[in-house]
Amino acid sequence: MAKKERIGIVVSNKAAKTIIVVIQTKYQHPKYGKILIKTKRYMAHDENNLCKTGDMVLVEECPPYSRHKKWILKEILNKENVKLL
Repeated sequence: MAKKERIGIVVSNKAAKTIIVVIQTKYQHPKYGKILIKTKRYMAHDENNLCKTGDMVLVEECPPYSRHKKWILKEILNKENVKLL
C-alpha cells in the first residue's frame, strides 16, 4: 500500500526534532452548499531541525516515532512565509 503524503504549512517548530504542520482542505457543505475550510494539525519528525514557521512542506506517513508523531518530513517545498487560506 502506498504511503500517504500531505502538503501543509509549518506553524510550530518549538519542540526538538518535531514540527507541527497545518493542512487545510476546502469542501462543500452537503445540504447548504457553502464552501467550508477544515483544518487538521499533524506532528511530524524533522531530524535536522531544518524547518521554520511559515515553510511549506511535504510530509509522509511513517511508523510511529512517538504517541502523536506518525509523519516524517520528506521535503521543504517553499522556504518563504506563506499565508494560510
